[in-house]
Amino acid sequence: MNNFQIKERKDLAPSIVLMDVYSPRLANVALPGQFLIVVADEKGERVPLTICDYNREEGIVTIVIQAIGASTKKICGFKEGDCFRDVVGPLGNPSELVEKTDEELSSMNIMFIAGGLGAAPVYPQVRYLAERGIKAHVIIGAKTKGLVIMEKEFRKLTPNVHIATDDGSYGFHGLVTDLLKSLVAEGNKFDLVVAIGPMIMMKFAALTTKALGIRTIVSLNSLMVDGTGMCGACRVSVGGKTRFACVEGPEFDGHEVDFDQALRRGGMYRTLEQRCNEEHDHKCNIGGTGNGK
Repeated sequence: MNNFQIKERKDLAPSIVLMDVYSPRLANVALPGQFLIVVADEKGERVPLTICDYNREEGIVTIVIQAIGASTKKICGFKEGDCFRDVVGPLGNPSELVEKTDEELSSMNIMFIAGGLGAAPVYPQVRYLAERGIKAHVIIGAKTKGLVIMEKEFRKLTPNVHIATDDGSYGFHGLVTDLLKSLVAEGNKFDLVVAIGPMIMMKFAALTTKALGIRTIVSLNSLMVDGTGMCGACRVSVGGKTRFACVEGPEFDGHEVDFDQALRRGGMYRTLEQRCNEEHDHKCNIGGTGNGK
């Protein structure tokens, strides 16, 4: 099998694709929370994608891509047997959970909130805990039932899976923050919340957990573009200090992130790429996953 060959491809939802990519070296060292840079072909852009899973025995890393802009649409168009031009990584710092002892982890009650595509980077962290006998809680949020992804995979790891849909078509009718407050009101106590998903969701998740007094980690992977920090697109204020999600994250204390600044930056890049595509009909090097790339 060729390196970076797609061993398996699966449609998870409209415009959302899961791919198992053959890369023994990456699979051997990947950890939860890290990401990869994927280049589709010789003319392709660098697209940062968080690691959804890895199989060290089979040499497989799993990625999940949403077709939004020109680059991600091209990647989603690849079939089983196709090969990427290059896959670089793993990059970024792993989840802080891998730094804790099994005894420390077993003493914690952890809630993961996965909004939309955020289910992909949440999954390896929940699996990491499950392999140590720890059954975390998971809230999967989506606009509607058809956009809920990876539910079956999560249920194989923990019985504590909760679904929230904005339109009430499946599971809890409402936002993930409302479901979290409901679970806490029922007597559940959480020592840590890990929230990954759309920036606006993470902002309100952090506001909710701050009011509840629950420490919270968020992932700023949606700000990343080149994966090295050199482009500056992932620059964000955390605790009043400038940080770079690519090299210092992607995970940070959610109560210290300036989400309003991050949202403005993401909106700026979306506008720029849209103008590039509409006026020049080419792939703009600005955007990052989740921002139109």
